[in-house]
Amino acid sequence: MMQTDPKLKQYPIEAVPALSVDELLKAFATDGQQGISDEESILRTAQFGLNVNLSQKVKSIWQMFFEQFNSPIVYLLFVAAFASLYFKNSLEAIAIFIVILVNALIGFFMELQARSSMRALKDMDQSISKVIRGGKTIEILSEQLTPGDLLRLESGDMVSGDGRIIQSNGLQVDESALTGESFPILKTNDTQGKDTDASAAVNMVYKGTAVMNGNARVIITGIAAHTELGKISEMVGRSTASKSPLDIKIGNLTKKLIYITLFMTAFFALTAFIEGKPWLQILETSIALAVAAFPEGLPIVATVALAFGMLRMARRDAIVKRLSSVETLGGVNVILTDKTGTLTENKIFVKVLSFPEEEVHVSMEKGHLVYDDRGINKSQENFKLLVKIGTLCNNASADQNQKSKISGDPIEIALLLLDQAAGFPGEDSAESYKRISEIPFSAETKLMATADQNDQDCFISVKGAVESLILKCTMIQLGNTINEITEIDRKKILASAETLSAGGLRVLAFAFKSLEELPDGDFLEELTYVGMVGFLDPPRSDIKGAISACRTAGIKIVMITGDHPLTALSIAKQVGITEADDHQVILGNALPEGGLLDQEWKKKILSTTVFARTSPKQKLEIVDTYQKAGFLVAMTGDGVNDAPAIKKADVGIAMGLRGTQVAKETANIVLKDDSFVSITRAVANGREIFQNIQRFVIYLISCNLSEIIIVTLLGFFATGAILLPLQILFLNMVTDVFPALALGLGKGDKSIMLKAPRDPRLEIISNRNWLVILVYAVLMTLSVLLGIFICMKYISKDVEVINNVAFITLAAAQLFHVFNMSSLQSGIIKNEVTKNKFVWMAIIFCFSLIALVYLFPQSRQVLNLNIIPLQAWLTAICAGTLPLILVQLYKLILGKGNKK
Repeated sequence: MMQTDPKLKQYPIEAVPALSVDELLKAFATDGQQGISDEESILRTAQFGLNVNLSQKVKSIWQMFFEQFNSPIVYLLFVAAFASLYFKNSLEAIAIFIVILVNALIGFFMELQARSSMRALKDMDQSISKVIRGGKTIEILSEQLTPGDLLRLESGDMVSGDGRIIQSNGLQVDESALTGESFPILKTNDTQGKDTDASAAVNMVYKGTAVMNGNARVIITGIAAHTELGKISEMVGRSTASKSPLDIKIGNLTKKLIYITLFMTAFFALTAFIEGKPWLQILETSIALAVAAFPEGLPIVATVALAFGMLRMARRDAIVKRLSSVETLGGVNVILTDKTGTLTENKIFVKVLSFPEEEVHVSMEKGHLVYDDRGINKSQENFKLLVKIGTLCNNASADQNQKSKISGDPIEIALLLLDQAAGFPGEDSAESYKRISEIPFSAETKLMATADQNDQDCFISVKGAVESLILKCTMIQLGNTINEITEIDRKKILASAETLSAGGLRVLAFAFKSLEELPDGDFLEELTYVGMVGFLDPPRSDIKGAISACRTAGIKIVMITGDHPLTALSIAKQVGITEADDHQVILGNALPEGGLLDQEWKKKILSTTVFARTSPKQKLEIVDTYQKAGFLVAMTGDGVNDAPAIKKADVGIAMGLRGTQVAKETANIVLKDDSFVSITRAVANGREIFQNIQRFVIYLISCNLSEIIIVTLLGFFATGAILLPLQILFLNMVTDVFPALALGLGKGDKSIMLKAPRDPRLEIISNRNWLVILVYAVLMTLSVLLGIFICMKYISKDVEVINNVAFITLAAAQLFHVFNMSSLQSGIIKNEVTKNKFVWMAIIFCFSLIALVYLFPQSRQVLNLNIIPLQAWLTAICAGTLPLILVQLYKLILGKGNKK
């Protein structure tokens, strides 16, 4: 039966750094080996809450609604409404107030949808923590962490709560996020003095910091607001979101339209005043011009389209964490990619066992080890030792109930499976040992070592890169004898490693040392070499096509790996990164020290597609070299050693399956499946999203510009027929917003990855685009003038009929104009716009709305619409097709010309 009260009575607890480990465990009612139970964690979460900090100010529903009224166009409409009341036109005033409300509701619901999409994205990108509860290591959401939890930390983890270290192995933590200190801090589990500040104690870790090296067990002492990060957040207060680059560019566009309108309004007002036109007429025309100029739907449609596109990308295994990254992603022209798991399957298994006296090819079949025809003859003792080392020097863990179910690093999983398949029972097996010390793997040493004790000895197990480990060896195991290693032995071992690597295998060497007890100093010396294992990690089946697609799209692919140069080159050739006759590989240690690269080295870096044995600093230098050469760089990675380069790159991409928390927190994009194919899709989706935004921006602005020109011309030459502010606002709200939104939700054209990348530093609308917009606006204006001309000549000269014909013609022209937004290369009948179901839904909805407005006398009266002759309707609709017909004819002629 579950207890009803948690064991932890007091929280938070003061002076934690000064408590001994026993005092700490007692104070937090927890166990240093077992942790707390699942039942206790539920009770503590209920009492102390979730481990969540509200660092971002979230707008309430009401605040979001009232913000819809905070725009220049709404202020202008209020002026128009009160002006109507002043001139005793109460019906028009009421209509304007209704329009303001409807406009606010449309914006409110669209922003609500965008926020919902962004929340869905956030839910996909959740932080995970490893804790020990009831003696079992489990993964939980970091928000479920509770005081007293026993947290396991490893290199690459983000610390998810404040905690006191009770066991540590070379733990180094980057606390720059809290303190600004640029170097990692070495942590211990030593008890501190009573006067030690909790924020500076070396036996404490803090939420939001990153584990750079080593591992530890930590008792959680603070969550949420009771962490150092939480205290800082409370002091600073809740932050508000800054504008993305796209928002700024859209704002710049709007300003340009306003400047155009101000000029035309001033010109019209001055001319009208000189001609002696009534003030009311000048005021109404000026308001109409201002309404026409402002694309009300532009900012919110952009937000919805961006959020919808990002959600679509997330469903295709790429979670975009920052809005601005979408635009940058479409402009990437260099991708620096890791090898393991990104270009390869990351399904690693043992392929070759290489011993000093023989080499054996092996495979796994139904949990059994199958040897080649030769088998293991002279090296049984080497094999037994290699399996023992690979099992002890290993942090992967097998399920107690299902031994074949193993979690951890793929190579370490492969070594445990090798142990299970080999089956070496006995007193000297790995199960009889208990770990007493560990030197974690690091990018600098390229080695991992453990010290394990049993009743007989202290056994030192070491595995790592061949060229690094061989330097630590003074002896060599030859069957049942141990001899002093010679220089000839070393050269032979390195040559064997080169041969295996050239075949595309990842190679690790294994060594050991047996002692009576663990020495105080370094135990990575005077080791005995045992053998090597060649691991096969085949390239992904779909990778070659993805790399080819990137090259076609003008994107260069560069491999940066910590693996052996020959392994890297072999995989690069197999997947198509480099040509079959290309043998150029740059080793990390060959790069000049201190990052001082001369022009010769920079050229060499820019012309090389494979880098091997690279350190974090060298990866950073490669990214920097490309950026300084004018490239937009995407960097992929999974480890803590990749984080600096991921952060430095224009677009950082982390692996979601095998990536460390540090890498994922640093990145702009997280891949849920770790596949390079998803990177290619993400680039295509980024281009598609930006193309959609560019499309509806061109559509909206050309519609608004046509309204500006039409109002100005009618203000001069047909004052009685001028479009009224409410009519223009109706067009902007209906015929503009919904087709624009449909364009924003569509899919890109097939040629999206056949074009060179676009520079995201450019404005959304180029000079050429402005020329196209002007042409579109002039064509829509001509269609309205044509409709008015035919109406005046053959149907009616009544100003109200002319006004209605102008209104219907412009509405039809704008709605049909959406089909002009297809690319020049696409077909007239079948293209990305005609295939977009949202476009057809928007067209049907808008025409239905116009029909409904005409159906009811009250709505006709509000918009100053009348029952007009059927010929006038037909004239307006036919004239409205003029821009569509002319543009499609141009595309048809251009298409034929290109074919010739």
